[in-house]
Amino acid sequence: MKKFSKLSSVIALGAAVCVSAATAAEPLTVVSWGGAYTKSQRLAYSDPFTAKTGIKIVDEDKSGNGLAGLRAQVEAGNVTWDVLDILEGDAILACDEGIAQELDYEKDLNPGADGTPVMDDFVEGSLSGCYVPTIVYATLFSFNDKAFPGEKPSTIADVFDIKKFPGKRALEKKPDANLEWALAADGVPYDEVYNVLDTPEGVERAFAKLDTIKDQIIWWEAGAQPPQLLADEEVAIASAYNGRIFNAQVVENQPFTIIWDGQLYELDGYIIPKGAPHKEAAMDYLRFATDTQRLADQTKYISYGPARKSSAPLVDTHKETGVKMAPHMPTTPVNFQTPIKKDAEFWADNGDELRQRFNAWLVQ
Repeated sequence: MKKFSKLSSVIALGAAVCVSAATAAEPLTVVSWGGAYTKSQRLAYSDPFTAKTGIKIVDEDKSGNGLAGLRAQVEAGNVTWDVLDILEGDAILACDEGIAQELDYEKDLNPGADGTPVMDDFVEGSLSGCYVPTIVYATLFSFNDKAFPGEKPSTIADVFDIKKFPGKRALEKKPDANLEWALAADGVPYDEVYNVLDTPEGVERAFAKLDTIKDQIIWWEAGAQPPQLLADEEVAIASAYNGRIFNAQVVENQPFTIIWDGQLYELDGYIIPKGAPHKEAAMDYLRFATDTQRLADQTKYISYGPARKSSAPLVDTHKETGVKMAPHMPTTPVNFQTPIKKDAEFWADNGDELRQRFNAWLVQ
């Protein structure tokens, strides 16, 4: 009988270990944007995480509908996502609505590899309670070198100076960024743009400045359009996503130059949904994927700047072309001297009204 009891205990212990191993081995569902961006995350974060832990990562490409999708899952009481890649503004809303896991940053994340405390290592003001940014990407201006054989434009004011730098401009067909740039070109200090834009007089001033170049604007709506417009010489200067211009410059060898002045930068990163089915493993993934080395590693595959300061010295070369990546990073100090941080809360509060005003202005 004692032998049987001992054997039963061994069997029970073995079963518990098997259950634990099976649980640990269950895959994590990580939701992101798809395409080259998700590929860069898989190579920099997910594959190394799986190699270290044995936990597989299942990619879902639904971040374009991430907040709405998470809301629907929470309302249905059936959360299936473990980690969600999301823009800063949507992350703030998710946290406010109580559908994202609140974080203790110093406890839940690793300090910088150089010893920098977590709260000092990430982009200032970006750790908003539930959110961990991973990359900084920028909407900025670029020009075709052929359009300006002499003096080159180098500032936001130059973009709006049609007389000194003639030629068509390509701008995205929405008020975001365009209103900020208009005020900056009209002399508003970059760190005061949102204070001014948050007044009726500031809005009028921004649209008045846009009026000065309105008849020279070609509007774009898809990220692939501005590099093509520049390459075809249909425009001299275009606003564009920095990653698109990098690809045109480096992979396609186009003669484009970026104007880093006034780059409007945004954050993209992770939240853990409230009720994530594998919360503990998701937290392990979050800690791993947002450490200094992983954020630096992602720059081997895509030209978005790491959201940690300690990652910047570790940025190396592009895996495909061997090009040094630091000169192409929005956050490289020489490029990051005069940025404008997109105010996600401002646009959450005022976006609908300004988009209506912008659409009315377009047809005037």
